Amino acid sequence: MNSTKGRNVVVVGTQWGDEGKGKLVDWLTESAQGVVRFQGGHNAGHTLVIHGIKTALNLIPSGIMRPGIKCYIGNGVVLSTEQLFKEIDRLEAIGVEVRSRLRVSEACPLILPFHAALDAAREACRETAGSERIGTTGKGIGPAYEDKIARRALRVQDLKHPERFAEKLRVLLDLHNHILTTYLQAPAIAFDAVYADAMRDAERLKPMMADVSRELNDAHLSGANLLFEGAQGTLLDIDHGTYPYVTSSNCVAGNAAAGSGVGPGMLHYILGITKAYCTRVGGGPFPTELDWETPGTPGHHMSTVGAEKGVVTGRSRRCGWFDAALLKRSAQVNGLTGLCITKLDVLDGLPELLLCTGYELDGGYTDILPMGAEDISRCKPVYERMEGWSQSTVGVTRYEDLPPAARLYLQRIEQVTGVPVAIVSTSPDRDHTIMMQHPFLPN
Repeated sequence: MNSTKGRNVVVVGTQWGDEGKGKLVDWLTESAQGVVRFQGGHNAGHTLVIHGIKTALNLIPSGIMRPGIKCYIGNGVVLSTEQLFKEIDRLEAIGVEVRSRLRVSEACPLILPFHAALDAAREACRETAGSERIGTTGKGIGPAYEDKIARRALRVQDLKHPERFAEKLRVLLDLHNHILTTYLQAPAIAFDAVYADAMRDAERLKPMMADVSRELNDAHLSGANLLFEGAQGTLLDIDHGTYPYVTSSNCVAGNAAAGSGVGPGMLHYILGITKAYCTRVGGGPFPTELDWETPGTPGHHMSTVGAEKGVVTGRSRRCGWFDAALLKRSAQVNGLTGLCITKLDVLDGLPELLLCTGYELDGGYTDILPMGAEDISRCKPVYERMEGWSQSTVGVTRYEDLPPAARLYLQRIEQVTGVPVAIVSTSPDRDHTIMMQHPFLPN
């Protein structure tokens, strides 16, 4: 590699999202000059705790909390301008400079009010018909991606041309209002309000619009380190997740290239973020799920000590034992270089831990998560029992200071998954991190 070029790291969730990616992106940004968001929308939620102060981000890359860092929203993101400016205003109110550092791809599809209306109405219809809800956030993410794939989406660049925007909007609104009123029995969305709000936001957004692909390639060639930040998690990926209980975008590391406009050769290290146990929000199969509502159970311990509530929805997260067979699937489809284990401290005080190494399925055995909800729902986990630890791991910053049982637990995860543990997080705080292999430094 040419020594004048930067080194680039991709951070992806390896479970069903909510793994603690935001903290790690913020922490690694100390070694980067740019942070890139490459998929999803404001259905993502990254919570950062810096010096005890909690900040939640949905669209803007987590690197924004570091002064002087450039932040990019790539073309793979579906963008709600309303949400974007709410987030910008909230950050600027606490003294974070955003607009001079944020660049938004002109190729981002827009999320408009009728997308959210479609999302909510469809979930309501599923429930009325007796079908299981997908568990979407109701933010309009799926319908916006549908318009993108159908080649009818309004994009950020259309905001620069009011007449063109109005013409496209009328056609798109006619289509979606027909579906809303005749099929979903929901109210129609008025053109004038949607158009007026879009034109208002366009004026604020224009200074941040950019050819993000070109800017990222130029930054790389000038020696800048870039950090690519995924949203959700691998098992919510539209292709590789627990389909159909998935999100509407590709959450895997390979999409960092397509979703931002860089070549895959520019992705040098793939860091997989995984909790020391498993959680999931919404519907869908979950082989190692525990009873997380009854006090005194391990699942309830994880739920309460881990404060397992969704950042975006506020819904309680389902909790279960660590699933190494699931992680093997994630390692395979992401090409993981190393793991970051988060929330190890949540397991403090549990006398015994179970670690899933595979499943019984249809009379046989598999050591890797099958693809698709139907097969996964029939999986019966096969567990190894491991000793827990009573000492607190909160705030530990050196590997050798962890309890011996905690070190054995991490080592067993490495052995079963075949991926080395590079980083361990021992609390939500930025500084409570154990580093064994820094992703921005060559091995």
